[in-house]
Amino acid sequence: MFTGIITGLGRIARAEPLGSDASHGKRLTIETPAGYLDDVQLGDSIALNGACMTATSFDAKANRFTVDISAESLDKTAGLAEPGPVNLEKALRAHDRLGGHIVSGHVDGIGRVVHFAPVGESWELRIAAPRALATYLAYKGSITVDGVSLTVNRVTDSPETCEFSINLIPHTLDNTTLGTLKPGSRVNLEVDMIARYVARMLGRAGPE
Repeated sequence: MFTGIITGLGRIARAEPLGSDASHGKRLTIETPAGYLDDVQLGDSIALNGACMTATSFDAKANRFTVDISAESLDKTAGLAEPGPVNLEKALRAHDRLGGHIVSGHVDGIGRVVHFAPVGESWELRIAAPRALATYLAYKGSITVDGVSLTVNRVTDSPETCEFSINLIPHTLDNTTLGTLKPGSRVNLEVDMIARYVARMLGRAGPE
């Protein structure tokens, strides 16, 4: 489990194929900030851009760890197939503060940035989400974007998509990868877990 509060900015340094065809996944080597891996053990869960992964090896002195990601996971996520920056969050411990909201690290869909512009001291980010996620998006509700816990400010439904708006403060832009987004960028989305269970109890289908 996670909280959506990013604990470090990392970088995928290498993405090596685990086989010769599309059915094989990749082994990712991730560089971390100095000291980030000091309390990590083999097999620990670390979220990369909101996707829960298992540390298959790590070198705390070199500030690097590896994960194996399946072809299925690569197909259902964004930003993990090639070298580049990633948001990092270690799994929640029982005594940690729950600063964001309860996050499972399972990506429900891929959104597309349609607008990203300054508004006063903050920035407005608008994302088109798959229509299947519309049921789980609500005004003042929670959403995870590339692993970052955020609050929904507005929701607009259309036949094809569900567009939602959030505001990002300078601290979030400086300490996550969200500051690098632009119109057309693809992002990983995870809906609020409570909304998921409420929808299930009401007999509605889950995200595809």
